[in-house]
Amino acid sequence: MYWPLVPELSLDLTLRVDWADLFLVVDSYLGVRQGILRRSQNPDGGWSYYNGKQSWLEPTFYGALVLHGDPAADRAWALIKSWQQPDGSWPPTAGAAVSGWGTALCLTLAHLRGDVDGTFLKGLAYLLKTAGTESEIWRRALAKFGLVDPGRNLSLKGWPWKTGTSSWVEPTAHTLIALKKAYALLPAPEVAARVQSGEALLLDVRCKDGGWNYGSAWTLGEDQRSYPETTALALLGLQGREEAFSAIDLATRWLQETPSSLARAWITIALRLNDVAVPETTGPSKGSGSPDLMFVALEALGAPDGNFRFLKTEKA
Repeated sequence: MYWPLVPELSLDLTLRVDWADLFLVVDSYLGVRQGILRRSQNPDGGWSYYNGKQSWLEPTFYGALVLHGDPAADRAWALIKSWQQPDGSWPPTAGAAVSGWGTALCLTLAHLRGDVDGTFLKGLAYLLKTAGTESEIWRRALAKFGLVDPGRNLSLKGWPWKTGTSSWVEPTAHTLIALKKAYALLPAPEVAARVQSGEALLLDVRCKDGGWNYGSAWTLGEDQRSYPETTALALLGLQGREEAFSAIDLATRWLQETPSSLARAWITIALRLNDVAVPETTGPSKGSGSPDLMFVALEALGAPDGNFRFLKTEKA
């Protein structure tokens, strides 16, 4: 619109205000991010990491969580569902030859939408049969006889980024969320057993400083340091476990100190899911934030009125 600056003077001087800019000023922290996601959704229904690029599973999942109940989320789920492979797994993007950890995200979304059909059951079966290679019998035998020192309990099973590789903290945390939600619908003993083993693995690889590294807490004879984002993700996977509560103070301190917008977003979500107040002094501005659309979605999820609760779990 056009707004006369000084109507009393006969000057041809006006101020142009773009309605989209005005919207960004007056809208909420959550609303700004929801708007960005709506405008950046690809024609196929997915989201890329950066606007205008190929759709990927991870940002599409988080975009669908943020906009749950919106037609945009329905289009996103239709796209994701079409990507499932014959073995029940999901690839990170259309046409990718490798599948793996993203299957957990798809099960969480299917559960949220109440879409518990053959697609869900095939994905669940894939997760139950998948484990990190460090738990293979021959590796455990080497550790038992002292031929190797893995620095962790190899009898515990977590989840890898892709089949045929070692387990890591992040895919294990995401899979625990999916399996706990699945257990609420299908309380099978094999689901409970994998949840218990996965939680035990996360606790076993905890660093001495109280947080979590990306993988093991000990490598080649040296203790590893923990990181803000992996500590937050471990707290998501260990919701309700008292042994993990001591990491809350560490995460809260990191929220004040870390320059990483990804770490801040994950810590905020983790604190809210553990019913911990997020310090207001750390709240980011109402601006649009990072150009990475997954970061935008995570920030939206962690907003006080965001959909972080869709990642809430109960004990299996």
